[in-house]
Amino acid sequence: MRPLHRTALAAAALAVATSVALAGCSGGSDDTRGGADATVRVGLVLEPTSLDIRTQSGNALDQVLIDNVYQGLVGRTADGKVRDVLASSHQVSGDGLTYTFTLRDGATFQDGKPVTAKDVVWSLEDVKAHESYVDADDLASVKTVAATGDDTVTLTLAKPDSDLLWNLTGRAGLVLEQAAGNDRTKTANGTGPFEVASWKQGDSLTFRRNPDYWGAKAKVAKVVFRYITDPSTAVNAMAGGDLDVETAVDGTLKSQLQGTSGVTLHTGKTTDKYTLAFNDQQAPFTDVRVRRAIRQAIDPKAVIKAIGGGGVEQGGPIPALDPGYQDLTDVDAYDPAAAKKLLQQAGVTKPTLTLTYANVYPTAIGDVLTSELADVGITLKVQRVDFATWLDSVFKKKDFDLSMVNHTEARDFGNWANPDYYFGYDNAEVQRLYAASVATTDQTEKVRALQQAAKIVSEDAAAEWLYTATTTTAIRDGVTGFPFDSTTTRLDLADLAVS
Repeated sequence: MRPLHRTALAAAALAVATSVALAGCSGGSDDTRGGADATVRVGLVLEPTSLDIRTQSGNALDQVLIDNVYQGLVGRTADGKVRDVLASSHQVSGDGLTYTFTLRDGATFQDGKPVTAKDVVWSLEDVKAHESYVDADDLASVKTVAATGDDTVTLTLAKPDSDLLWNLTGRAGLVLEQAAGNDRTKTANGTGPFEVASWKQGDSLTFRRNPDYWGAKAKVAKVVFRYITDPSTAVNAMAGGDLDVETAVDGTLKSQLQGTSGVTLHTGKTTDKYTLAFNDQQAPFTDVRVRRAIRQAIDPKAVIKAIGGGGVEQGGPIPALDPGYQDLTDVDAYDPAAAKKLLQQAGVTKPTLTLTYANVYPTAIGDVLTSELADVGITLKVQRVDFATWLDSVFKKKDFDLSMVNHTEARDFGNWANPDYYFGYDNAEVQRLYAASVATTDQTEKVRALQQAAKIVSEDAAAEWLYTATTTTAIRDGVTGFPFDSTTTRLDLADLAVS
């Protein structure tokens, strides 16, 4: 199951840019040019408080460090498939218990040391030995990790795990150098096409091309990320030529960029699940009628309209890009009259509830929910807090009534099978089905088990899934190779270029 750290953190945040402008753009500097010497400015909203890929929670690190700086034996393609990276090939035994990886020749860490089978073994065993590491339980099924040759690593499983290859594309599968002495909280020593040049906390993170990269060299000299939270500021910067890329353009503001000379808007798909979580182990949410009433009181279409149209209805815990998706939008669909009846049956009259969510998400979401719940007799007090406060009070201490967050991580259904997760949702049949989906080596059986489990979660009204976000990325002319899908989860910049 996914541990607590894998919450979704980026969402309605904006990407903005910094550093030197591209040729022909206002706000640029004389030494900026296209081609291999270019600097591309990309901005993000959620900045990590540490660069330690092992211990710092949140997607802010996955988004920029994985693929670009850190790599694993395998990685993900843009459409969610598994590809070989530091492994040149891999084989899985017929019983699903043995995974054999052949290491790629010539791969080195950014300090110049070669990647060895011993480094791989140490990296994976280090994760297994530290429960506090982010995603450490992604390797729970692995019994042993061994170097079975100078360039071969073999993983032996205690039981089949159909998620293992996917899990190895994430933090748990990253290969670090055993002998490295760098301070991971401030620096990074990976194997990717970029290396961390500098980090000005509270302002920007700068990558430079790794000149000794084992694969195709990065096509730009630098990438500068800058953390800007105000949507209007980001849009104005993009329109004014001070950005090269803006991801997650605010839907209510994107019209300001439409028609802007030199800027093109692209729409992408995501697994960003804007989830209205209930504290399922706390009254009145222990009563399924109350949970269903809240779901029926909410019109997802109105929420999507309020945020500028940047989403699609979801209806259940699995988004369309993930295995096990099915259309569950008819479950507890918008029906205020039915919601009122359910509240009456539950004996819950005119309750006052508090909605706590991070202030990086639109105010409009809280406004719509307040209005719609008021229509069925629920008074909603909205409490917008900084993200660090949300992590402490809601995510860690579970001190909340209702909360809203964007769960960006792909294939994270396991959270609903984990009663210790901050939702507090506990259903034995869901847990059994999820375990079955992981244990099977048959993908058809896996999908079937996930569909059954997801339907139970939705019909049990474990939460309300407001929408799956679509994302709008603004790109300046001349910039190519920037990803458009799932930009809050991963930004693989291997193909980023400037003409």
